[in-house]
Amino acid sequence: MTTTNRWLIVLGGVLMNLSLGAIYGWSLFVPALRSDLTLTAQQTSLVFAIAIGVFAVSFLIGGRIQDKKGPYVVSMTGSILYSLGFLLTSQVSSLQGLYWAFGLVVGVGAGLGYVTPIAVVSKWFPDRRGLVVGISVGAFGAGSAILGQFAPGWIASAGWQNVMQWLGIGYFVATMIGAQLLKNPPAGWKPEGWTPAASSPAKSSGLDFAPSEIIKTPHFWRLWISYALGASAGLMVISQLVPYAMSAIPGTTAAIAGTAVIVGAIGSALGRILSGWLSDHIGRIKTLSMMIMLSAISLPLLGRIDTLLMLWPLLFVVYYCYGTLLSVFASTTADFFGSKNVGANYGLVFLSWGVAGSLGPILAGRLYDQLGSYTRAFDILAVLLVVAFITLVTLKPPQKITS
Repeated sequence: MTTTNRWLIVLGGVLMNLSLGAIYGWSLFVPALRSDLTLTAQQTSLVFAIAIGVFAVSFLIGGRIQDKKGPYVVSMTGSILYSLGFLLTSQVSSLQGLYWAFGLVVGVGAGLGYVTPIAVVSKWFPDRRGLVVGISVGAFGAGSAILGQFAPGWIASAGWQNVMQWLGIGYFVATMIGAQLLKNPPAGWKPEGWTPAASSPAKSSGLDFAPSEIIKTPHFWRLWISYALGASAGLMVISQLVPYAMSAIPGTTAAIAGTAVIVGAIGSALGRILSGWLSDHIGRIKTLSMMIMLSAISLPLLGRIDTLLMLWPLLFVVYYCYGTLLSVFASTTADFFGSKNVGANYGLVFLSWGVAGSLGPILAGRLYDQLGSYTRAFDILAVLLVVAFITLVTLKPPQKITS
């Protein structure tokens, strides 16, 4: 495959992730679900938390399978399950049904589908890893922006069940096309004329770690802890965004609040792409540390907004910083531990994102049910972001494999 043709791999990842990113549009459905099924904020948060936790575990499993069998079977299975999950969700009439259909089936499909583009483009683009991983996962962030433009009105007119059903059909077509384009490069392949630059700011260990080896390094655990704490803030906002905007800003309808999903998704997509590019030039850890601290500063302010004009810029910043984590932690894992086992290795790191999916959303839902406000949750997550910054800021690549 030529240098030009390798961009088809990126296209495949974009098609996959534009569809998979609809999981971030969960809050668009929350008002209708809470009304129709008589659910609390904590209950709808738990559905999302289950989906994120299952997503992370299936990502790990899919990564191990992909490293051994290749990306095709993993991406195809993910495509089928993800679409099936939306179709099943359209038929549920209880909280338990949501747990199984959206939490389990959508979660498994999303995790299997998401792992393939990250691992594959990392192998095809060692020369532009931060940028192309950012483009690929940036599409994941953009998926909810597309959904946010039409879903609120569609849900109001057709009902959330019909919307879920048609989304399942549409996402099946898009992900199946994307899956056909995802394939690994030949063994030992590298871009023509490219050699790793020893002085590159995006420093690499130059080693290939096995999954059993990375968990023995302090580098892995510092990445894991900082990722879990850092992503908790973004996932909290994502899971609660529409109901939060409606509760914080008087007179806000679900349709108006849906514009916040679009603004946030654009921020998330740009964070993945632009910060991926930035990390190629100034370094991964420096980029991550900057964005985590910026989010820590912005989150308490976001928790105290009372107008849309205040909501949109702060929301953009928080989502941008969150999007950075999804892009740059993936590239950092490949740099630190090698690209040979990047699917399985990043799967282990990515489990921290699954923990974040429980910590942030469930905390926010519980505090809202108790206090009638999300402000306390925003403040607590800002403190956790500071801890993440301290954990990460001095980290450097491992120098040798430890036994």
